[in-house]
Amino acid sequence: MTGTLTRPELTAADRCDRCGAAAKLRAVLKSGGELLFCGHHGREFEQGLRDSEAEIQQDER
Repeated sequence: MTGTLTRPELTAADRCDRCGAAAKLRAVLKSGGELLFCGHHGREFEQGLRDSEAEIQQDER
């Protein structure tokens, strides 16, 4: 059986790792971990995430 692992869509239960607001952006790190950010913190940290080669998988801002 082959398949691709996908992460679930963001829901109202997903919260920003920085402030606890509703998550609007999911970033997957090279190590496989993930970070969730609200729109505000997503904008604040987006360039740093891209510089560290994190993959922005969902952006609902």
